[in-house]
Amino acid sequence: MAWFNRKNKGIQTSTEDKKDTPKGLWYKTPSGKIIDTKELKKNLYVSPEDGYHVRIGSKEYFELFFDDTKFKELDEKLTSKDPLKFEDTKKYTDRVKAAQEKTKLKDAVRTAVGKSLGKDIVIAAMDFSFIGGSMGSVVGEKIARAIDYAITKKIPFLMISKSGGARMMEASLSLMQLVKTSAKLAQLAEAKIPYISLCTDPTTGGTTASFAMLGDINIAEPNALIAFAGPRIVKDTTGKELPEGFQKSEFVLEHGFLDAIYERKDLKKQVNLYIDLIQNIPVRN
Repeated sequence: MAWFNRKNKGIQTSTEDKKDTPKGLWYKTPSGKIIDTKELKKNLYVSPEDGYHVRIGSKEYFELFFDDTKFKELDEKLTSKDPLKFEDTKKYTDRVKAAQEKTKLKDAVRTAVGKSLGKDIVIAAMDFSFIGGSMGSVVGEKIARAIDYAITKKIPFLMISKSGGARMMEASLSLMQLVKTSAKLAQLAEAKIPYISLCTDPTTGGTTASFAMLGDINIAEPNALIAFAGPRIVKDTTGKELPEGFQKSEFVLEHGFLDAIYERKDLKKQVNLYIDLIQNIPVRN
């Protein structure tokens, strides 16, 4: 006899309530390894025992890439409007407001300029904690403006993707951001300015179908989910069993869609190395 009956099937945690970086004294990785959260932070939120890379946001990536965590944030006041007057279980305006209050972010991407290993760089970093890192009009506009800044100042551009895909509450306006960001990246390429794309867990949907896969160099963190449609949808559509590790960064690398996979501790050095190589700058030891 069952002790209780579940009324609703499936995962009931809302996107806004899903956490990235761990809270509390201890953190347990998917493989069962337990680590003190202070030690985890010192290790760039990577479990030393099994190498599991915990999801982090723009704050942590800016601390990782910018020298002495010094940077100037770009277009930090931009916020989403609601031209479609969208409403599902709650109004879109209320959903955005709740996400802003909880995350202290304006939207799902932050853009900034600063120095990395002594060289100027523009970085756009997405935050999954803000409505699943979904790509709406503000995300597309901020990335486009960051690329414009990189072109004007002739500074390399780094895109750090972490997204569930297009933002359904903005419908076709969200899909337009795929074209918008791709067109801006074409202008960046025409200006011969380096573009490095870093895919982190997860990079899916319209993000993968646009800017995440258009880098001069496409790299990823270990074991990151990189896909257009998720594994469950692919399996249900094809009716076939999927290969082990399907759509993980190692599988994507093996099949030619990535150039390399790097642990988080090596990202700053490797990104700067690629930029030097693209710009034909002598490599420093």
